[in-house]
Amino acid sequence: MKPFRRETALYLLAFVLALAVRLIRLGAWPLTDLEAKWALQALGVAQGTQPALGSQPAYVLLTSIFFFIFGGGTNFLARFVPALIGSALAFVPFLFRERLRPRPSLILAFFLALDPGLVALSRQAGSSILAITFLFFAWGFWEKKNTRWAGIFAGLALLSGPALWAGLLGLGLTWAIRQAWERGLRTESAQSPARSEWLSALWFGIGTLVFGGTLFFLSPNGLSAWMSALPEYIAGWQNPSGFSFGFLLFSLVVYQPLALILGLIALVRGWRYGSLRVKRLSLWALVTLLLALFYPARQASGLAWMLIPLWSLAALELTRNLNIFREERVEVLGVVSLSVLILTFSWLDFLALIQLPVPSDQTALRMGLLFGSLFLLVVSILLVAVGWSIRSARLGAIWGLVAVLSVYSLGAMFGAGGLRASPGSEFWSSGALPAEEYLLLTTVDQVSDWSKTNVNAQPITIVGIKSPALEWLLRKHKVEVVDSLDVSVSPPIIITTEQDNPGLAAGYRGQGFVWRQQPLWGNALLPDWINWVVFRQMPQTSETIIVWVRSDLFIDSTGIKP
Repeated sequence: MKPFRRETALYLLAFVLALAVRLIRLGAWPLTDLEAKWALQALGVAQGTQPALGSQPAYVLLTSIFFFIFGGGTNFLARFVPALIGSALAFVPFLFRERLRPRPSLILAFFLALDPGLVALSRQAGSSILAITFLFFAWGFWEKKNTRWAGIFAGLALLSGPALWAGLLGLGLTWAIRQAWERGLRTESAQSPARSEWLSALWFGIGTLVFGGTLFFLSPNGLSAWMSALPEYIAGWQNPSGFSFGFLLFSLVVYQPLALILGLIALVRGWRYGSLRVKRLSLWALVTLLLALFYPARQASGLAWMLIPLWSLAALELTRNLNIFREERVEVLGVVSLSVLILTFSWLDFLALIQLPVPSDQTALRMGLLFGSLFLLVVSILLVAVGWSIRSARLGAIWGLVAVLSVYSLGAMFGAGGLRASPGSEFWSSGALPAEEYLLLTTVDQVSDWSKTNVNAQPITIVGIKSPALEWLLRKHKVEVVDSLDVSVSPPIIITTEQDNPGLAAGYRGQGFVWRQQPLWGNALLPDWINWVVFRQMPQTSETIIVWVRSDLFIDSTGIKP
């Protein structure tokens, strides 16, 4: 298909934009326990300790290369590989431009670059973004008859963890339903690949598994690690996560309202007029949504596979509204301006409303203004449809809504991706975020410096705390993790849970730190949810840990320092 003007440059712009929002403040916040679990494995590979690898050898081995090059691990480097590969997702629509058509494909590239959920996954160590990107590149290159690259990316996808199997299951079920559904329809059947193409993809895929899965035989245990991904995914069907159906659907409404509205409009229009492209995309979106909903170990990240067809539908609908005739531009611009003005006023009125006591005269007034402004918008659009044209009213209303929801989506992206000045409570988070990690590390380093003139010299014993994030934070120290403390030893620095430690209190000085904070999603009331939608604030539960330092290590100690 012939490219339109500056198409390549616009795809590059989408990639640069995606890379920018994924790299800004990438290392600002500490790693969660889930992120640190994978980062510690990568650090072990870089240091040559041959750790046991989990089900995501692609992330671990690729990240270990950067740890080795830069001489150690940092929060930024731990998240760099997902950020880079997640940015490349903006190029995927180019591989499918014959199926979607050029303009919708380009719009889809920008949607994928800025989607809140995909940005959040791209800024998390060990997330499912590698499986998503590699699988779509493998599929896209297969469409382009480039079997070598298809095999390479298929191999990388197999090395990317259990999330791959959720995507493959969704695609497989969609394909099976489509075959049964389109059996009596006249559709263009794709030419069956030649045997040589299958063999080429197979050999390059096996080569990627062997050489990539072992980091060219520097980490041989990576070859078997990827095989644990499928059993891990299957185990998720037996282990509920506690993340409910309602949370998942609510997440879709809050984080992707633009995709949801445009996608639903495209779906209704496509089924009404018999668009095979829309029917296939809507079937794929429905199948992946149901899989995410019924998977017991569900998380918000499970919606990522649905976002691709959903944004594709949105791109098709938005493309349809790009065709504005010259003689109707003034009318459409007027409706757009009015829609943006009224919707902005309604949002500001809503912000003021939620901060007022209920009931009160001010609350009633604000409620009246809110519903009155929305009613005025509906009446205004109807008057435009009657006085000018239905087409001008429709185009103006859609572009006004797109403008407002685009600004909202950017705000949601900043929150989900951790780009704000302070972290909020987010559905797309990978876990509880350590709260006072900087104070804890500073305290430990200062004590170590006082006693041994080196901030990393003193060893640390962690007792009864299972927190990879804590081990990652203290990675420059010699760390030992034990279930209980041997009474015959007196380690210089001990970290325990918040409880009475009479044995330690005699010879140690302790200081408590807030460690993990977890939003109380299940206990939230309606006012809490409204406050969360606007400010991303939610009541939280906190876990406190205590750092115990042996008394003779302090400056004011009269004893001989070790």
